[in-house]
Amino acid sequence: MRLIVTFTFSVFFISSCSINRDLLFQSPKGFKYSDLGHATTTDYKLAANDELSFQLFPNGGERLLAITTGIFSEEKNNSIFQNRNMGTYRIKPSGQVELPEIGLIQVSDLTLEEAEAAIENAYSSTYHDPYVLLSVTNNRVLVFPGEAGQATVITLQNQNTTVLEALALAGGVRSRGIASKVKLIRSTPDGRDVYLLDLSSMEGVQDASLIVQANDIIYVSSTPDLATGFLNEITPIVSITSTIGLLYAVLRGL
Repeated sequence: MRLIVTFTFSVFFISSCSINRDLLFQSPKGFKYSDLGHATTTDYKLAANDELSFQLFPNGGERLLAITTGIFSEEKNNSIFQNRNMGTYRIKPSGQVELPEIGLIQVSDLTLEEAEAAIENAYSSTYHDPYVLLSVTNNRVLVFPGEAGQATVITLQNQNTTVLEALALAGGVRSRGIASKVKLIRSTPDGRDVYLLDLSSMEGVQDASLIVQANDIIYVSSTPDLATGFLNEITPIVSITSTIGLLYAVLRGL
């Protein structure tokens, strides 16, 4: 019987080390976070697989101005919208995008403004004073709101989405989430920067107003769910122990 007890405690000790192993992005003790003061918002650089919404207007965007100011009638507006150059195009792995009439043009590693200028220049031989509007339709931010097994992919609808807005779109901080330990993980040319945000007090409003960038990861640290983890780990051990104990009792009775 002593052997059974020893075996049970040994298995429990080993399994207890794996409780809450579903927690992600844990920082080692003494980890040095990046300085929030240096978390400046830089213009997004286009990359392969970005989906570009493309619109082209001749004459310096004269028709676009006429539409937005209501000069054209609704019927004429519809005709203009149907006939103008517009569409959605994916940037190829080579960094090029294929557009009507001009074909392939390199846009990877350019900002939207730089890409618009390059495309306008390419169309200048075909259109008088071309005016190009670009936007990326599949820029995303990944939000882990502080509950194991839950994450939300947020598609950025504009370039001024804040950390607080991204969290709100993901449903807010969950019950196990620690608002004072929110990590913002951001890709940089040199690797990744990890910022620690404290959103638990009014002093954290400035942190919450930080503008997110495409491919940012917002991770809300969570309190370990020891009770559930303990039950999940000990249930099979109790079952095995009960079976062994029953078998031992049967053998002793023979």
